[in-house]
Amino acid sequence: MKSDIEIASEAYIKPIQDIAAGLNIEEEELEQYGRHKAKLSLNVLKRLKDAPDGRLILVTAINPTKAGEGKTTVTVGLGDAFASLGKKAMIAMREPSLGPVMGIKGGAAGGGYSQVLPMTDINLHFNGDIHAITAANNTLAAIIDNHLHQGNALRIDPRRIIWKRVVDINDRALRNVVVGLGGPAQGVPREDGFDITVASEIMAVVCLSQDLEDMKKRLSEMVVAWTYDEVPVTVRDLGVEGALSLLLKDALKPNLVQTIAHTPALVHGGPFANIAHGCNSAIATRTALKLADYVVTEAGFGADLGAEKFLNIKARASGLSPDAVVIVATVRALKMHGGVDKDNLQAEDIGALKDGMQNLKKHTETIRSFGLPFVVALNRFVTDTDLELEVFKEIMEQEQIPFALSEVWEKGGIGGVSLAEAIEEQIEKSESHFSPLYDLAHSLEEKITIIARKVYGAEGAEFTPQARKKLQLFAEHGWDCLPVCMAKTQYSLSDNPAALGRPENFTITIRDLKPSIGAGFIVALTGDIMTMPGLPKHPAALNMDIDENGRASGLF
Repeated sequence: MKSDIEIASEAYIKPIQDIAAGLNIEEEELEQYGRHKAKLSLNVLKRLKDAPDGRLILVTAINPTKAGEGKTTVTVGLGDAFASLGKKAMIAMREPSLGPVMGIKGGAAGGGYSQVLPMTDINLHFNGDIHAITAANNTLAAIIDNHLHQGNALRIDPRRIIWKRVVDINDRALRNVVVGLGGPAQGVPREDGFDITVASEIMAVVCLSQDLEDMKKRLSEMVVAWTYDEVPVTVRDLGVEGALSLLLKDALKPNLVQTIAHTPALVHGGPFANIAHGCNSAIATRTALKLADYVVTEAGFGADLGAEKFLNIKARASGLSPDAVVIVATVRALKMHGGVDKDNLQAEDIGALKDGMQNLKKHTETIRSFGLPFVVALNRFVTDTDLELEVFKEIMEQEQIPFALSEVWEKGGIGGVSLAEAIEEQIEKSESHFSPLYDLAHSLEEKITIIARKVYGAEGAEFTPQARKKLQLFAEHGWDCLPVCMAKTQYSLSDNPAALGRPENFTITIRDLKPSIGAGFIVALTGDIMTMPGLPKHPAALNMDIDENGRASGLF
């Protein structure tokens, strides 16, 4: 079988204006970035605001292996499958961060014959959105330090600046740094640190904003520091929301590309789901719903992370209501949750497969708790044996869990037709009764406890003294009315990445809370989750190259 990049390189890519021509997009609303990429004007959504919405299908997964379970591949393939059935379909998904691209997981453009194109561009700099967010974030950081240097009129406590600089690469050496060294002319010395760009609150703001005006308002409300008197300092206090909005004006516009099968795709926004809210932009999803009858979107990692945040944060902020959910599972991940070591996942192990099904079952219960119909998609790998597939099918039928086999990596959209048909069947016979899990009137502690119990299966949540202090402080400022964005490991239902399967008799530890007021949520940091990942021993970057003809290799 050819590699992903070989398949992508050999695929025919239509001129992007031809893709736009099949949608209800006017010529002046298409802003081309070369032959095969474009941005859509925000006027598209304004013009079509009264048009009916298509059906929205959310793709999530079980807790994954470190290599991922092909959720993006299933998302792309499912969009192609609906298109092959004669439906007007679109895909709305996140754009990749250079962190995983250069690290261990690789890109986020799909795989096999279910990819968005041009794959190399999308996985690298794309249309510059993440760079714009980096620039805006670091402009704000520079303004803060300049304010300190120029007299500190706002009386910012240098020890309580919570705004960090960012870079879109995994770089553990930047987690903790000291800035301002070298004497009085070099600024005020203080401890600082870097996050990865996709964990920046500005990324969340871009992805949750409804339009340019809303983005500017959200940017102005971001809390960046505290004064000596414990008064929050915002971007509005610094007077820089206009400059930040100017840097982000194009990044707010969704990016139009296509799949190998030429299905239109909006690839826009890229917050991580383990340390941010893990969903593509609301503008892209809402635009797609006006342009197509079926929209397939994804949320990062498992249903305990991306889907929970899509349904409790993004849907609430954007007025979205999914019609159905797809839960992606793989034989190898189920065996991992059944106790098989990561180096032996290719070997047949029926016992481990059966034991690992408890992880999948918990995720189906979570989606049911939101009142949504769903289908489990078993994403087939070439190492899956016939017996493993048969056992999986038997368990699904015994548990009366709707499921379908996905073979979109090998076959493209045709390999997802049975999944698309199963989803349509569930939509028709199981009407959505979607409702978020908690009310905004609940306290932050109550919201976190509800998520811990209903989504993770924990007995509850424990709060460190530091987190307890933040609960009280945030309530005093009226922030306890906001949703919660849980920062948690993606590998386990618990906050312990080694606790695989379906852990029991555990609690979630909340070690700190962070205000993301512009984004509109409070981040709850659990366990030892970090907002700046590190590179593995053998980064994917070591396998990448480009030849004299400009042909890339090593991307996946």
